[in-house]
Amino acid sequence: MTERLADISARIGGIRQLGAVVNAMRGIAAARAQQARVQLAAVDSYAATVAMAIGQVLDLASAAHLGTEQPATGRALVLFCAEQGFAGAFSERVIDAVGGELDDAELFVVGTRGRAIMTERGMAIDWGAPMPAHSLGIPKLADRITEALLLRVASGEIGRLEAVFSEWRPGQGIHIERRRLFPLDLPGLSAPTSRRQPLLNMVPEALLIELTAEYLHAQLCNTTLHAFAAENEARMEAMAAARTQVEHQLATLQAMERIVRQEEITAEIIELAAGETASRSGKNRQLR
Repeated sequence: MTERLADISARIGGIRQLGAVVNAMRGIAAARAQQARVQLAAVDSYAATVAMAIGQVLDLASAAHLGTEQPATGRALVLFCAEQGFAGAFSERVIDAVGGELDDAELFVVGTRGRAIMTERGMAIDWGAPMPAHSLGIPKLADRITEALLLRVASGEIGRLEAVFSEWRPGQGIHIERRRLFPLDLPGLSAPTSRRQPLLNMVPEALLIELTAEYLHAQLCNTTLHAFAAENEARMEAMAAARTQVEHQLATLQAMERIVRQEEITAEIIELAAGETASRSGKNRQLR
């Protein structure tokens, strides 16, 4: 009985330690998601500024220099999957959203977990990179993706780029989003607020190419931040479910501990009572 009680106590201690780990992981995920959401506002402001600059320069340069008239010889999908575990089916949902299109597109995959899942499924990955552990590393990742994509665009390997990523919406959960990155959506760019031509220190065509690359970089930062925040939101949900399970198991073990302890006390009382009864019987026989 004592060994059983000690075993239950040890299991309770282990469950409590697991609960502490779960709480820590949930707290870290919450902090990272919040930081990413704050940075999204800055990235969106930057993207809007670049879009306005493109709109002002469009009147001075030919749209052909944007690559919009380049024959689409291929296309690429940039998939943002999970980097770490304990995020549920985060990566699977992104992969399944484009399942029928994976065979005829170059695949750029961000996220170690997602790349592992795709490798297990026998899918060929053309380019891959891990998601940064912190959102401050996202601009550097966007630089790498932009460079790899523009090299393929310049060589004529691909003429269309799309990003597939998860976005967390308050009260609605995580949704899979799809965004065209190239060719640029010219009608969607901000129109200039003034018809006055800007002062340029570069040839308009060269400036337009530079602005296009900057806008692509800003859009990649935006989609990556959304994916980063969504992964951490998914991890928060998974840790919340794990916490509920930990609390349930802890309550069950504590109830079992009370029952076993009560049984042990009862057994001791019965043993003491039986000993007292036997002692009295012995004394009575001696008196006779």
